[in-house]
Amino acid sequence: MPSQPDLTLNDGRTIPQLGFGVWQVPPGDVEQVVSGAIAAGYRSIDTAAAYNNEDGVGAALARTAEPVFLTTKLWNERHGYDEALKAFDESLRRLRRDNVDLYLIHWPAPRKNLYVETWKALVRLREEGRATSIGVSNFTRAHLERLIGETGVVPAVNQVELHPRFQQKALRDFHALHDIATESWSPLGRGRLFDDPVIGSIAAKHGRTPAQIVLRWHLDNGLIVIPKSVTPARIKENISVFDFVLDEEDLNRLDALDDPAGRVGPDPDTAAF
Repeated sequence: MPSQPDLTLNDGRTIPQLGFGVWQVPPGDVEQVVSGAIAAGYRSIDTAAAYNNEDGVGAALARTAEPVFLTTKLWNERHGYDEALKAFDESLRRLRRDNVDLYLIHWPAPRKNLYVETWKALVRLREEGRATSIGVSNFTRAHLERLIGETGVVPAVNQVELHPRFQQKALRDFHALHDIATESWSPLGRGRLFDDPVIGSIAAKHGRTPAQIVLRWHLDNGLIVIPKSVTPARIKENISVFDFVLDEEDLNRLDALDDPAGRVGPDPDTAAF
């Protein structure tokens, strides 16, 4: 397999550009699934307290000698400075780790209005070396501006819903201005992109699957991407994307699929949590 690219974050650390997500992987299955992903070549695993599968992820990582970049996230009910520190310790125990490579605030939860205080707790964790890098997830420009303005600390990563039908170009421009890495969740649009005729024609042109074309689009746009699957063949397929690139015509056709109504997940401003 061709070498996998890393991206350098604004704190000088590096992260594999393609990782493996475990959202909705059942707790009883996740150890085997993650072990299979590591065997297939993935070197980055993305989990969260809210996924209820940190235990299994930790068990899988304990079984491998491979270096694996580990991300987990703080859930909304644990916002607040002291509460966030306690929640982080609980995640470490479940993951069987002394630290994590990346710790994210999972959602801004603006109704709670505690994400700035929560961010200050993450800054402390980074200073202590227990979270090597810190970032956020599902933060809008307004949330980021407030966070940066009130703390002076810029997140290394913002993990957001992003795929060819919901490309978040304005937010990505803001990220670029502040050297925040963009990480894509639901990068395949929860499977809703696979029947798109544009993607299908590009897939036929390159002799690839629609999923591989979409993942290559993320990589060619400089995005971090974390596809999820529990199927061994699909897990291998999703990482077999480093031996081809999309040309300018392909990228232009995919860029034209952007749709303001293309979101498939919750809106951070209106989510009921």
